[in-house]
Amino acid sequence: MSLQTGRRLEEVPLEVLRQRESKWLDMLNNWDKWMAKKHKKIRLRCQKGIPPSLRGRAWQYLSGGKVKLQQNPGKFDELDMSPGDPKWLDVIERDLHRQFPFHEMFVSRGGHGQQDLFRVLKAYTLYRPEEGYCQAQAPIAAVLLMHMPAEQAFWCLVQVCEKYLPGYYSEKLEAIQLDGEILFSLLQKVSPVAHKHLSRQKIDPLLYMTEWFMCAFARTLPWSSVLRVWDMFFCEGVKIIFRVGLVLLKHALGSPEKLKACQGQYETIEQLRSLSPKIMQEAFLVQEVIELPVTERQIEREHLIQLRRWQETRGELECRSPPRMHGAKAILDAEPGPRPTLQPSPSIRLPPDAALLSSKAKPPKQVQKEQRRTKASGQLDKSLGPNQATVMTASGDACPPQDLSPKDSVPQDSAPKDLTYHHSQESLTSQESEDTYL
Repeated sequence: MSLQTGRRLEEVPLEVLRQRESKWLDMLNNWDKWMAKKHKKIRLRCQKGIPPSLRGRAWQYLSGGKVKLQQNPGKFDELDMSPGDPKWLDVIERDLHRQFPFHEMFVSRGGHGQQDLFRVLKAYTLYRPEEGYCQAQAPIAAVLLMHMPAEQAFWCLVQVCEKYLPGYYSEKLEAIQLDGEILFSLLQKVSPVAHKHLSRQKIDPLLYMTEWFMCAFARTLPWSSVLRVWDMFFCEGVKIIFRVGLVLLKHALGSPEKLKACQGQYETIEQLRSLSPKIMQEAFLVQEVIELPVTERQIEREHLIQLRRWQETRGELECRSPPRMHGAKAILDAEPGPRPTLQPSPSIRLPPDAALLSSKAKPPKQVQKEQRRTKASGQLDKSLGPNQATVMTASGDACPPQDLSPKDSVPQDSAPKDLTYHHSQESLTSQESEDTYL
């Protein structure tokens, strides 16, 4: 895929965006069914990009943060009210102003953005005191707070630390060291030229991939690229992080021409720290990531190889982190026992007296007969009382007749035949506050 084509693909027409919003609203309002039967469709829609108005809510559902919140009502408030460990509070306080200092949420010291960031990070040190606080958690929490309130951001952070990137933020950083070796091994297949150069220069993967992986590229890529990568990351798991890293290494060091400026260790590391904007451009990067054939199975197989080497040379791992979950489906399947069904309120509001019609829906035969009789005789069939009516739902199903008062009964012929509310030019709105929390 060329960079020029990538630039053209970036602009999403407004009508397409609204269609995507409508599809995502349907998925989110029937999340368990979609995850059970149409997970591949969810993955494809995450690859296309989650609509901005629904991104925060989608991340909560994908990560399992929404379920975690429902399973632990009041837990965040309890942690928020606790004083916290002074050892961590001082470190967190010093890091607040470093997170996206030009973003309106975090620009002012003591502003609501910095306050919420402090609350979320402090709560995590109390929730997992054995881990405490790691500086790389701050940009993760900050990105989450740009899309949802503090409590929801906290539970999404918990899922990132425990399910997506377990062990990354522990004191010894053993998990990130292992993943550095995995990345380097996978690079040999993706770009032998880049792998040979880094081997010859004897550059440890930790020197260039630590911030990439621990911050999920939040401090590396342009903002639009960060959001697209995170959409896929929450759906598909850590393999997206590996793929992004491999794509960047391949395009930064993968040809003899590019290596001419990287004669030594210093020049090579500088090349990786100041990546070309072309290879980080949203549409180009996303397409490269989608097409790169690196799977969960390859990552897990390489993980076992590197773990065996670690044990042979350094002994057992000091930090026993929980197993890594490869994306939303794996997290959902690993959920123990019965869990609360996600049943959000309807997200599209219609006028209270509006008839819900579908352009594809056909009335049942019984209703057609009733309409013909009404037109022929000007009277309702005796089988229906004067205070009853049959109502068509948006999905095309006929609801049972319901008692209506005379003033509420509406003749079926009175509704405009071309009325289709899901093609309305008005933007879709969501009832949950976090849907449009930006």
